[in-house]
Amino acid sequence: MVRFLVLYNKPVDIEAFERHYREVHIPLAKKLPGLRRYSRSRHSVPVRGGEPYYLVAELEWDSMEDIKKAFQSEEGRATAEDMANLEKLSPGVHSMIYELEEM
Repeated sequence: MVRFLVLYNKPVDIEAFERHYREVHIPLAKKLPGLRRYSRSRHSVPVRGGEPYYLVAELEWDSMEDIKKAFQSEEGRATAEDMANLEKLSPGVHSMIYELEEM
């Protein structure tokens, strides 16, 4: 299992961010080939202090190969291009890809 994690800071305009995320970005991302799960959580609680993230999104694929194909697809390029819009509304977005290992 491979997970794509996106961490959003508090938006400069919460209403505009929420509208764009809900009406534009989620529908784009849900079209990504091979996507198994898309979840999000709000207002994380930092363990060691600091500011909490406003929104955390997690997207899952079966393999690293699957996520690479998804990101290289037409849908993947459209979703990546739309991230520029979200970054304007929530500056300092962080993201990472990692493989899960069962323990």
